[in-house]
Amino acid sequence: MRPKVLLAATTNWFSTARLATSLAKVGFTVEAVCPSDNPIAKTKVAPRTYDYRGLAGPASFQRALNSAHADLVIPCDNLATAHLYGLYDNPLCSGQNALAIRELLERSLGDHASYPILAPRSRFIAVAREEGIAAPEMVVITTADELAAWAAGHEFPAVLKTNGSSGGGGVQFVASAAEAGQVFTLLSAPPLASRAVSRVIFDRDFTLVLPCLMRKRPVVNVQDFIAGRDATIQVACWQGEVVATITAEVLEVWEPKGPSTVLRLINNREMAEAAEKIVRRLGLSGLHGFDFILQEGTGKAYVIEANPRATQICHLPLGAGHDLPASLYASFTGEPLANITSVTDREVIALFPQAWAQNPASEYLQSAYHDVPWDEPELVRACMKLRQNRWHSYANWTRFWSKLGVRRS
Repeated sequence: MRPKVLLAATTNWFSTARLATSLAKVGFTVEAVCPSDNPIAKTKVAPRTYDYRGLAGPASFQRALNSAHADLVIPCDNLATAHLYGLYDNPLCSGQNALAIRELLERSLGDHASYPILAPRSRFIAVAREEGIAAPEMVVITTADELAAWAAGHEFPAVLKTNGSSGGGGVQFVASAAEAGQVFTLLSAPPLASRAVSRVIFDRDFTLVLPCLMRKRPVVNVQDFIAGRDATIQVACWQGEVVATITAEVLEVWEPKGPSTVLRLINNREMAEAAEKIVRRLGLSGLHGFDFILQEGTGKAYVIEANPRATQICHLPLGAGHDLPASLYASFTGEPLANITSVTDREVIALFPQAWAQNPASEYLQSAYHDVPWDEPELVRACMKLRQNRWHSYANWTRFWSKLGVRRS
């Protein structure tokens, strides 16, 4: 019997659908808990799906886990990860089902104790530094006075980041102490109603609704700035051991601080060793990503944050040691890897639909490997119709509210 994997998503990101098709090709039966209009419905996999309801997220995930009887579960965004880990201590999750869910999560994600390290950005950086991994100093800032005290002993520019944000949201570069104070005031404020509503309208994303209603303030961190190039390493791991990696340098992004659209595949031993140390220290399983800065001038790799979830390039089959879905399947089943080939021999990859939606005339669409899922025509059509509007809608909701005369923050 084919092992079953449940994909857990709270957004309509296209990458969830791509991962579903790759997992099915290597031998998994795939199901998903996700919003009803997730692009996964346009794939040939056409998995059974369980409806994710944004205002009852943990309950949606619990129902899906109870019904799916999956062998593994893979979170596809940060909120999905938070929901899954939250089920460990959920008072509504009790009895035999609770035991089964906890065993599933430990098998799929690794040691439960890892999440309080991975989720808070400053805690992750502290642990990385404990392991001897190069990382810029980062501390939690709770008040303007704390930020002023930090600024007195550090040079600018610096970076302010909120916990739980992704895709470049909640990240701001600041050039001075005065600018840092202004940005801290904005980042530490509860989400505006206009922003929460816009996410729901354009992305079907309910992430900010409860924080907005409860006036919950994000946790803000300040990090030393490292000048250099963005890079990332995605790993498949099993019981604390890395079994496959994809390492890439970011060439183009959707918007400043946003998700990548074009990447160059690289080999970087510093990044690989750092990922191995983190995975071993935290006892991780499943799919995870770690972001780095390759320092200008020296090329030294500094880890800057963790993504405890599948990322947008995890689906790519890039040959032995670099095919994450196939390696995860082999680790779970104990079956040897067979006939592992790369989908391309090119170093540069233009992600679809991101690179195309950003610039249909981009030279990368011709010179790079353009990652279009031609074997999934309905999915391609759906992505061309949506043109990324529901995955990264910052510009859309800004225009929407400006027409109404509402100021954004």
